[in-house]
Amino acid sequence: MNLTTFNTFGKISISKLAISKVAAVSVLECVGVVGLVPQRVFCKGNAFTTAHKGVVVTILENDCMNIDVYVVMKHTGVSAYAVSDSIRQSVKYSVERFAGMIVKNVIVHIVDVKL
Repeated sequence: MNLTTFNTFGKISISKLAISKVAAVSVLECVGVVGLVPQRVFCKGNAFTTAHKGVVVTILENDCMNIDVYVVMKHTGVSAYAVSDSIRQSVKYSVERFAGMIVKNVIVHIVDVKL
């Protein structure tokens, strides 16, 4: 399923894969992130979601979306909260700017920590 919106230029449709890739690049640019953990396709609630390289995009109503990211962090002495907050802000900014749609939530799942 694609995200679709309308504006003065017409209908714009963006695939979940494109949004996942933008979010993945944003996550990997954050300090303290080693990488993303690939997830399988799974069911979350009643809506099926797709995952690409540790990023899951769930489409909501009114041109909104939720994004879950599954990361491996590096133990650098910086708090996990600060790194995850940086990830949230970076993903929200990048995806909203790319897609022109609202990111309601960015949920960061810390899967592992590398020493």
